[in-house]
Amino acid sequence: MRWRLVVAWNVLKACLLVAAGCALVGVIGYEIAGYRLASLLVFFALLVAGAAYWYGDRVVLGMVGARELPIGEAPAVHAAAASLAGIATLPKPRMYVLADGLPRAFAVGRGPRGGIAVSRGLLAAAPPAELEGVLAHELAHIRNRDVLVQTAAVIVAAALVETSRVGGWLQRALLFVLGPVAAAIVHLLLSPKREFAADRAAAELCGSPHGLADALIRLERAAELVEFRASPATEPLYTFNPFVEEGLAGLFVTHPPIAERVRRLRALDPDWREKLQAA
Repeated sequence: MRWRLVVAWNVLKACLLVAAGCALVGVIGYEIAGYRLASLLVFFALLVAGAAYWYGDRVVLGMVGARELPIGEAPAVHAAAASLAGIATLPKPRMYVLADGLPRAFAVGRGPRGGIAVSRGLLAAAPPAELEGVLAHELAHIRNRDVLVQTAAVIVAAALVETSRVGGWLQRALLFVLGPVAAAIVHLLLSPKREFAADRAAAELCGSPHGLADALIRLERAAELVEFRASPATEPLYTFNPFVEEGLAGLFVTHPPIAERVRRLRALDPDWREKLQAA
């Protein structure tokens, strides 16, 4: 199946990221003090990579202020996630909630048992069909192991951006250098095609592309009305880009335009206009 090839490619990209990081620190260590320092730096780089693999989802959830969503607080959301996970042959994802009012969602994790975070705004604004479409989209990211690469890219990029915030006159200079480097890493690891693939998979899981298409339109309109502040390095996580595409945030845009995603989703059911008129 196509998604298995996507899984293999994402795992390979994660391995290449670790290998490239180890090689970089190894070369730096060797140039400074020979193979002993190089060996130590490579060892520490592997420890950091292992920590990021096992605890990366917690780091990302902490960055955005998400907390676990109890079943009793949103039973319909848990039921929908469990049903869609069963169709996707995945374990039910852990569910988290974001306190803000901007409708948005994202997935985290490292393997088939990932987690999905939804905002209060999404729970309040999205009808059941649209919410299922968004959950299916995030489940597709989990199944394809996109979350493995997304989580790693966001952690590395956010760390570089935060490193620039040392204060004083150095902050602007460091941000001028490290911001594009962080954005380059994100774009090297994440292709906009992953969103198109997740959209197609979500349509298959839901049995219709229109719930997700309607949800994307709603999310885009809501983003124009609700102010949103967060690290721009977290852009790859969300179902759509919630940031204004200017300044530093403009460097991290990895999502295709909403209009193109909706067009492709509608094209999966070319007779949808006739069905709507008949209804």
